[in-house]
Amino acid sequence: MHKKTVIAAAPILIGTLALASCSSSKSSSSSSSGGNKPGYTIGFQGPLTGPNAQLGINIDNAVKLAVAQANASGSLPFTLKVAEADDQGDPAKGPTAAQQLIGNSNVVGVVGPTFSGATKAAEPLFAQANLASVSASATNSTLTDPANGFKTFFRIVPPDSAQGTSAADYMAKVLKAKSVYLIDDKSDYGVGLCGNIKAQLGTDGVQVTGDSVAAGTNDYSAVATKVANSGTQALYYCGYYADAAPLAKAMKNTPYTGKTLSDDGTNDPKFIALAGAASEGWQFTCPCLSAAAATDATTMKFVTDYTASANQPPGTYSPEGYDVANTLITVMKPLGTNVTRAGVAEGLKTVDYKGLTKQIKFQPNGEVTEKAIYVYQVQNGKITELGTVDKLIAG
Repeated sequence: MHKKTVIAAAPILIGTLALASCSSSKSSSSSSSGGNKPGYTIGFQGPLTGPNAQLGINIDNAVKLAVAQANASGSLPFTLKVAEADDQGDPAKGPTAAQQLIGNSNVVGVVGPTFSGATKAAEPLFAQANLASVSASATNSTLTDPANGFKTFFRIVPPDSAQGTSAADYMAKVLKAKSVYLIDDKSDYGVGLCGNIKAQLGTDGVQVTGDSVAAGTNDYSAVATKVANSGTQALYYCGYYADAAPLAKAMKNTPYTGKTLSDDGTNDPKFIALAGAASEGWQFTCPCLSAAAATDATTMKFVTDYTASANQPPGTYSPEGYDVANTLITVMKPLGTNVTRAGVAEGLKTVDYKGLTKQIKFQPNGEVTEKAIYVYQVQNGKITELGTVDKLIAG
């Protein structure tokens, strides 16, 4: 199960007044009284509107919580605010959202971007501005390729190469699937992840069939029928919950009896809400911790505080978003009253922070060192954790 860790930088104590100022506005303050302290801003970039907005909202709420707690602690030599840039998870809107944060001179670090495509589009601008962006969720393997020049990009989740390998091994070694049908949504994320899964399935001796269906497709009946007629033993969808849900409904209307799986982009209660009874039994691989499944006091307190502040329980990547915000705060704090973009970007290279989800340390290319992949399943209308892939394979 989870490796339980303790938050090192942000206090868990939270006050109603400190949270009252958190809002979904473009820029929100989370301090009650800053006195003569200088003020700095942590940016958030991700989808706050659009078909897959919940994945961004999950992280944004966590960032606001971390900032509110840090301000309420009274231990900071500065006050903090949150500035939000909504890119709708759309690569075409990624640069505009990034420029919105870059143009705010008070923004010294960014949580995000959230989706891989928008991240790829935004990172050249962040690098040019020497503004560090730390993603809680963008997993496309190519994002940390040094050839990209994304010198200020970091992420606290392992790449799709890790999730893809683990997902393939799980289907081959735990589910014992001899054939797998892969469907991607034609996004950078979906294509990249399915490509990694396909490569490892080949190594594992599993027969692979595949399709690409663009996100936003309304009718998945044709591809569902193809899957059912293929005789495959497992279906894996690489994409987000807004499209996985109608696919699940279409699959339920076929005689298919194999396993149905998807990824971190689908691993959210919104999938259940949209797919209804068709979601039952679906499994997800995810490089993410489920706060709802936690039993340690620290994470349970996070769930309580998050729910109180956001008026909803934490979802996929909420704990990671909280960890990213607190990692940035940890880097900022020793800089005192002279926090700069350059100082934050440099500090992230050597940060060693114990968060909710993992020990956060970065490799030179911005990848986090710890790389656990979890498996979840919809059981009785709720997402439950089955364990890490490594432990499930070991039996």
